[in-house]
Amino acid sequence: AGAKDDTFSVLDLAEYTKNRPWWRKIFAPNSGSSAEKYNVATQLVIGGVTGWCTGFIFQKVGKLAATAVGGGFFLLQIANHTGYIKVDWNLVQRDMDKAKQQLKFHSSGNKMHPEVKSRVDEVIIFLKKNVILTGGFAGGFLLGMAS
Repeated sequence: AGAKDDTFSVLDLAEYTKNRPWWRKIFAPNSGSSAEKYNVATQLVIGGVTGWCTGFIFQKVGKLAATAVGGGFFLLQIANHTGYIKVDWNLVQRDMDKAKQQLKFHSSGNKMHPEVKSRVDEVIIFLKKNVILTGGFAGGFLLGMAS
């Protein structure tokens, strides 16, 4: 009867992966959630390691920032006390009152900008799709902050 045309194209996966960067192999742009790509243990490890690294860096940068702000405040107080600088406290009080009024005005509407709301919705959808990865990240972040 009719002859079928059995022609196939061969894809050499070794050559294919050599030409792709490592981050494309892990975070393929056309893939769905991590839950569809990786098993639970892999998701926990990826989330935990990235969370720990983020927490560790956050802790170190936070300590550095706190030291810089505290040290700067301390130096300003010494300079004020010794007479190198004079602080107009009335001007500081007026600026603080003006800032409080602006904060009250902006927070009274209590509505999010549409662009911010869409970004928040995207984050919530991502978190819902990748619960295990997010849990691993949160745990790793807390461990990184503690170490």
